[in-house]
Amino acid sequence: MPAPVAPIPVALVGIGKIAVDQHVPAIAASPDWHLVATVSRHGTVPGVAPHTDIAQMLDAHPEVQVVSLCLPPVPRFAAAEAALRAGRHVMLEKPPGATLAEVHALQDMAAARGLTLYTTWHSRMAHAVAPARAWLADKTVTRAHITWREDVRKWHPGQDWVFEPGGMGVFDPGINALSILTHILPRPVHLTAATLTFPENRQTPIAAQLTFTGGVSADFDWRQEGPQTWDIEIDTDAGPMALRLGGNLLEIGGQPSGGENSIMGEYPALYARMADLVRQGQSEVDLAPMVHVSDALTLGRRQITDPFHF
Repeated sequence: MPAPVAPIPVALVGIGKIAVDQHVPAIAASPDWHLVATVSRHGTVPGVAPHTDIAQMLDAHPEVQVVSLCLPPVPRFAAAEAALRAGRHVMLEKPPGATLAEVHALQDMAAARGLTLYTTWHSRMAHAVAPARAWLADKTVTRAHITWREDVRKWHPGQDWVFEPGGMGVFDPGINALSILTHILPRPVHLTAATLTFPENRQTPIAAQLTFTGGVSADFDWRQEGPQTWDIEIDTDAGPMALRLGGNLLEIGGQPSGGENSIMGEYPALYARMADLVRQGQSEVDLAPMVHVSDALTLGRRQITDPFHF
């Protein structure tokens, strides 16, 4: 029998809602990982060494091989740079950075040091995304529309950083839809127009309408209360296909064709992929979803709406 593979010591930086809800349980449930340290101004994980400064954590824990970053996008670059300079592999929560240029810089830094850098896109791990990609592979897409509407107060309660520069606003959830779209379409598309709706008291949009080549469009809105909508509907030369529940339910020809009636089970798959990358000495950096966001912020026509308050 092959010898058991030792778990990889990991540190988690940024102990907020997404870390507590998704990262910590995924790490705890996996034989690939051992959580040995955290870095956060306020959050902690029971039984795990807490720190408030990443440099101090890196000095105190030379055994940590991987640093998983759950910080908001703007402060993430400095933490990723510190981890790479200390010789640690880095896993980035989505979106992988505040700008494209800084992620390219991290990619070069990791490559120069022989370290793994993984830009994670959790929605690509949803139950029905892989079957949808396989079904579309030999099809011609004639039209596609994304409807991605959710309640910012539910998913980011009181988190004003999402409306600050670099926080991405409605593109914080919308990039999840774009990560699926760029993964499943058999041919790439690019953005041609956008309308972005900004609350008069905020720096990032709360809604967006996007137009792409190839008959592709998207409607993002962060003001939907009650049931949330995460749908991608695609027409092809072989009939319609749809992904619902954020990529977890597949419909072909209007009929259910696989997946599960549940959401947010993607993080164990992300950590399994990171373990493989580290052990194989590889990186995985895909910026295609973020390119579409950058293009929308470049081409978007701005309109102002009522103030938004948590």
